[in-house]
Amino acid sequence: MIAEFAYEPRRPYSLALTAERYARFPEVVDLFDGAAYRRLIFSGRRRALLTVRQEGSPSRAVLRVSLEGDSDAPAVAALARRVIGIALGADTEVRPFYRAHRDDPVVGAAIRDFPGLRPAGVPSLYEAALTAILAQQVNLKFAYDIRRELSLAYGRRARLGGGIRVGFPEPAALAAVTPRTLRRFRLSRTKAAAIHALSRAFAGGEVREDELATLSDEAAIERLTKLHGIGRWTAEIALMRGLGRMDIFPAGDLGVVKYVARGLLNRAANAKEAEMRSFAERWRPHRTLALVYAYAELNRRRADAALKGSRADAALKGNSADAARKGSRAEAALSSAGTCPRAS
Repeated sequence: MIAEFAYEPRRPYSLALTAERYARFPEVVDLFDGAAYRRLIFSGRRRALLTVRQEGSPSRAVLRVSLEGDSDAPAVAALARRVIGIALGADTEVRPFYRAHRDDPVVGAAIRDFPGLRPAGVPSLYEAALTAILAQQVNLKFAYDIRRELSLAYGRRARLGGGIRVGFPEPAALAAVTPRTLRRFRLSRTKAAAIHALSRAFAGGEVREDELATLSDEAAIERLTKLHGIGRWTAEIALMRGLGRMDIFPAGDLGVVKYVARGLLNRAANAKEAEMRSFAERWRPHRTLALVYAYAELNRRRADAALKGSRADAALKGNSADAARKGSRAEAALSSAGTCPRAS
């Protein structure tokens, strides 16, 4: 069964800018082809393939949503709306952030140039926390490659949308996997133990998302950091990506202390976590949005630098080619005049 409906996001909204993050990494769960976002979702035994497209500009955006599968199940429809509203950020209001910081020297240009951008997340705190564990002290492409492997090995599947779709592993599935087995997925002993402990905590009800969702940011961070292998950074990322919290600032992130500090604040060396946390106070209560727009500005500057570099390389190659052509013409002229030296 296929159900279709329109979803009106908080405008301005851009699915293309928001979901582009999924396309950067090895993915089998959250899929984005530049026009449509797709994800297999489960609620108990019910499942459906969620597809989201956007019509209209960011200021007039309407999301066209399709659910293929058990679309008549209320729990499936509710989960689809959660994915759209929280993971894709369609329910996040950005206009107060825009008004407050459109002239900000760090994020103001990105606010003007990337209207409708939202933090891209996932539909559960468990998934966000596990993904954050994978990303500890490694680059994101490596972390997401392991996430892809875990999904292929332990995620539920369904034949929908003309192919086999893969869901993210549920807590019970990974709680049944020993840390020793998890280590086969290029995980350190510490990470394997942390993922096992996290999965058991969620599967057994020791940690419940609905309870954590009622807590303040700091209280939720305190609760999560009691779990094995979860520090403040991991908890902050989990709240930001899994619960859609908009005033989180993971100041200890390498992207913050190195790339934001050097690339946007013109620091000669990496900043300290405390320095960046203090600096971000100016963005309250929109620190998550500020971070996302800071990264957008960084990515834009990197792309501009790469483009300038490629143009410079092309100019150098063009100059070399011109010189070679001129040399060939000169050699031809000398040869025709009988004065070109030849190899014996």
